[in-house]
Amino acid sequence: MSRPVLQLTDQEMRDFIINGYVKVKTNFPPSFHENIRQQLDTMFEATGNLGNNVLPLIPEIQEVFDHPLVHGAMQGVLGENYVMHSHRYCHFNQQGSEGQNFHKDSYEGDEQIRRHRCRWTMAFYYPQDVTEDMGPTAVLPASQYYETGESAHQQPELALTGEAGTVTIVHYDLWHRAMPNSSDKRRYMLKFLFIRLDEPQTPAWKSDTSDWHAFGNGEEAEHPELWESLWDWYNGKQNGTTNGVSHTEVDTLTEALDSNNERDRLNAAYRLGRVGAAALPALKQALHSKSDAIREYAGYALSLTGMPAVPTLIDAMQATDDSVRASATFALADMGKAAAEAIPVLTRAAQDSNGWVRRHATEGLGIIGQQVSEDIDLSEAVEVLTAGLRDDYHWVRDNAARALAKLGTVAEPAIPTLVAQLEDENRYVRFHAAMALKQIKTPEAQEALFNHLFASRWCALTTNNTPY
Repeated sequence: MSRPVLQLTDQEMRDFIINGYVKVKTNFPPSFHENIRQQLDTMFEATGNLGNNVLPLIPEIQEVFDHPLVHGAMQGVLGENYVMHSHRYCHFNQQGSEGQNFHKDSYEGDEQIRRHRCRWTMAFYYPQDVTEDMGPTAVLPASQYYETGESAHQQPELALTGEAGTVTIVHYDLWHRAMPNSSDKRRYMLKFLFIRLDEPQTPAWKSDTSDWHAFGNGEEAEHPELWESLWDWYNGKQNGTTNGVSHTEVDTLTEALDSNNERDRLNAAYRLGRVGAAALPALKQALHSKSDAIREYAGYALSLTGMPAVPTLIDAMQATDDSVRASATFALADMGKAAAEAIPVLTRAAQDSNGWVRRHATEGLGIIGQQVSEDIDLSEAVEVLTAGLRDDYHWVRDNAARALAKLGTVAEPAIPTLVAQLEDENRYVRFHAAMALKQIKTPEAQEALFNHLFASRWCALTTNNTPY
């Protein structure tokens, strides 16, 4: 059943790409949010924080995320086929708290992998009016692309205050914190996670133009190639190349990949990514560097370069250095459809002796395979991903299950193993195995999923005082 949707505008999407968040306000009556707040009071007093079970305990929360404004904003940043992750948490900022330091969240069920392209989001929902003295969540706008606190803290802190029903959707890597609560009131914030299943093909918002330069007031852009490349990705376009770049400029940009200034490194990487084939020799050398930072930023550039860089990355995947293989696999995975010819080598890499290589390869098989499943035989990839569901590392298993979900019906041979992983020792592998069965959509997958859900359903009405 389709849900009503109020889409974001071009300007709102531009702001999200730059600042890393979009804020919307639902129009439910105050009594709706007050009811949720009171139920949260009861939860904390009776059982404490139930974490992931807060939604089955208070199912009305789902209506917030089904609201046309919230649903439309989430579609804009994650595509129409996005999914609510099983991790959710009620952040209770108690009266008199000192707040938190700014940080990025780790990825639930996965190792800490940072991508500029937005495939995960968090949504912050307030069930009560929140003023600045109550310790709201604060963000550092435009900090989602920075890895260091030093760079992030050059951005001004923004307190996300708002009336009950305010929802802020943020890029998963945006730096944020709980501010000190100097009031005499409790502050609740419900944090829910969401993930992208489909890579962008066309805009999932109310788009009037695909021209990034149609916006803004001529102000100097801090990261022009980075922002425009993300806009192009959201529009389903490959980035164009920059013509007439001299060897001297390529050498200067390559040297900047090792700059002490993170902002300079980002701009150099994305500039090199737009240079195209002329930058490949320098980037190939950088990819084999002993420096983690140089390899990382060379990977961003090579991924942006697209198809011309695929042979360079495939070659690097044969390196004896685990870090080089992992960096090359990471870059290919992020590239998406442009790396279609790398499916066979990624399939082999998903069986690599190094856990990081396996992790990146399984993710890449889902990202790329989802886009080429009608044109390429993915049976061997499905077989390898199915084996990945039993990997020793839960984060490889998690990515294998999520990749199979992205492949949909093509992943049908994995059904028996997915059913077994519904009892995995990791809660998020279980969730993604269930999601994969849902996406496969065959009668066998649907029956297995329903049988599991009926057996495992947690009843919010059943307590020790009301056992039946």
